Amino acid sequence: MSSSVLNNFPITKKWPAQHPERLQLYSLPTPNGVKVSIMLEETGLAYEPHLVSFETNDQMSPEFLSLNPNNKIPAIIDPQGPGDKPLALFESGAILIYLADKTGQCIPADAAERYECLQWLMFQMGGIGPMFGQLGFFNKFAGKAYEDKRPRDRYVAESTRLLAVVNQRLADRKWIMGDTYTIADIAIFPWIRNLIGFYEAGELVGINDFPHVQRALAEFVGRPAVQRGLLIPARG
Repeated sequence: MSSSVLNNFPITKKWPAQHPERLQLYSLPTPNGVKVSIMLEETGLAYEPHLVSFETNDQMSPEFLSLNPNNKIPAIIDPQGPGDKPLALFESGAILIYLADKTGQCIPADAAERYECLQWLMFQMGGIGPMFGQLGFFNKFAGKAYEDKRPRDRYVAESTRLLAVVNQRLADRKWIMGDTYTIADIAIFPWIRNLIGFYEAGELVGINDFPHVQRALAEFVGRPAVQRGLLIPARG
């Protein structure tokens, strides 16, 4: 793959590709970011990670905005996309679906089960991500600034409810889709890990009341590909 193909993308001016034949990942090891790095590690696709530093507002640079006008990580360029043409994508859920379809991994082949898997991916995108993120903000970063605890408590209640949904789903299943590990797990568990780890909200949401979540989370974190993906891209 010639580097000239990627040179058509302005983002490569700020983050030059050393391996232009590989999928290019622009990310940061946050819950949304590591979804894609974990998926790439699980599938074994060759890729080149680039750190998008929030500390220096990389996500607001013209080069990054040329790839994702919504200024959020992660984003990718696959030089060997559909029809062997380069494909640029943002939104972690869309990227997970694309990588699953590209490799035939981490998504059911059966049509009905595929849609069931996608519904749980959307459940994370529309519920777990936004709610856990807001709870993390009010609990870790803004708790002392806001005397009114109703905003925090609102997100505590909704996050607890969402955890109960996941716990019930896992009561008689190893993973979200049963015995098979899928993009639904790759989407959901980094957020649960972050909620009780970085956001320090485990006690608030009563994580000990959700033994099936704890069991599956421990198994998820124990996967070698997950352990690698959680650290990619490496922070500067």
